[in-house]
Amino acid sequence: MNVQVTPEKQDEKLDSNYLGLLRRNPQSFLKLILIGFALVALPLIVALINSAISIDQLATQSRKAVYQAAQIAHGSRVLADEITAMERSIRQTVILNDDSLLEGYFQAHEKFVDVASTLTALSLRDDLKQALEKLRSAEMAIYQRVMVSHATPDDLHDLVGDFVPLLDSAHAFSSSGYALIEHEVDAMQSMAGHARSVVGWQLLALIPFAILLALGFSVLITRPIRQIDEAIRNMGQGLLSEAVRVQGPEDLKYLGERLDWMRQRLLEVEAQKTEFLQHVSHELKTPLTALREGSDLLAEGVVGELNAKQQQVADILHANSVQLQRRIEDLLSFSALQHEKSVLVKQFANLRTMLDAVLQDHKLAIMNKALQVDLALPELMLECDEQKIKTVLDNLLSNAVKFSPRNGHIAISAQQIGDRLQLDITDAGPGIDEADRAKLFDPFYQGRRAPSESATQGTGLGLSIAREYVLAHGGSIELLPESGVGAHFRLDLPLHDIKENV
Repeated sequence: MNVQVTPEKQDEKLDSNYLGLLRRNPQSFLKLILIGFALVALPLIVALINSAISIDQLATQSRKAVYQAAQIAHGSRVLADEITAMERSIRQTVILNDDSLLEGYFQAHEKFVDVASTLTALSLRDDLKQALEKLRSAEMAIYQRVMVSHATPDDLHDLVGDFVPLLDSAHAFSSSGYALIEHEVDAMQSMAGHARSVVGWQLLALIPFAILLALGFSVLITRPIRQIDEAIRNMGQGLLSEAVRVQGPEDLKYLGERLDWMRQRLLEVEAQKTEFLQHVSHELKTPLTALREGSDLLAEGVVGELNAKQQQVADILHANSVQLQRRIEDLLSFSALQHEKSVLVKQFANLRTMLDAVLQDHKLAIMNKALQVDLALPELMLECDEQKIKTVLDNLLSNAVKFSPRNGHIAISAQQIGDRLQLDITDAGPGIDEADRAKLFDPFYQGRRAPSESATQGTGLGLSIAREYVLAHGGSIELLPESGVGAHFRLDLPLHDIKENV
């Protein structure tokens, strides 16, 4: 038993499939954008964090170096001042022979020891440590001699000279401290330069990487959008043979599936339309044949002589039956073109002969409007499907006659350019509206400017069929820009079968 799937059931099936896809792989267009932004920003964030760490390390090192340098500078100055105070106290004691003046020496000694201990606790270089230790040892040796001989001030006289090298050592330590400061400053400058270089190289490496990531995700983001846009444009132009495939996040894939479902529905509608045209055209053609044959018999007087008015009515019936037959043939031709490519039966045909035959078919309409037709045709043989090229010429001439005013002028000229034929048909009608030019060759399209004198409105298929026949022959048909009054069509065709020239 066959089960018919309705569009509603198909929608429900697609919806359930979509929900299943999301449960298995919960991707979405928004997630793709967020992931893209995150990955593009990640290298820059890493560079910023690394730069911040480098700057923090530089600041910490600078703070330690500045603190240590300040401690050394201050301590070395205090040591020199205390040595000077101790030397002055000893000198005063010796000169004034007063032991009580040694109190200043002991105070300076205690302060010297405290400052020296503080400096020793610092992270000094080996040369500074050795200099400080030598200075402390020399001061301690003087202190021990003071403790031994302070009861006899005269014995202190020899100690006064020992403070000179001690003070020189203190100044040497101070100079080393300032040299350390300069060294630390140079080290900080070097560190700052290194950090700046590292940050610069990181930026040089990460910015192009971030740009590449941004370009990559731009492609990932825009590709499904372009595919959707292309699918919509193809459907708008009637190109429904290619399936819609969208690659990307699941929600955009689902949208692509919906567009493909729409494409299939349009194909079904197109097939129904083609089938309808075929049935209607064939159904109309049978009674039309009887109507045309009857009007021919009346017009030719087979059933009896007609008076002038009767003959006029018979001619009108005959002309309109011919016109109606052409409209039905247009519908049949369009239906065949939609169904499959037109098959060409090529043979050599004379261009002038084909055009004369087409002019003969339009002779009555040309006489009724008193139109002047100027021909400028060389003798050219054209390898083509004669019937189809006649249809092309018939459609072009039919438009020229339809839109030309009474007593108007139609110019038809042709020339051979290389191995190709160029044929121009120009009328004196109102021309083609600028807004109609882009859609002039579209099926069923009717222009904005109406034919003159209430002529019968066409189906809008003539130019579309003409273009398809011309393209099948390897030629082209175009509407040239207006240089004056009327429309100017140009037909370009190869004189010989293009397959023979390959």
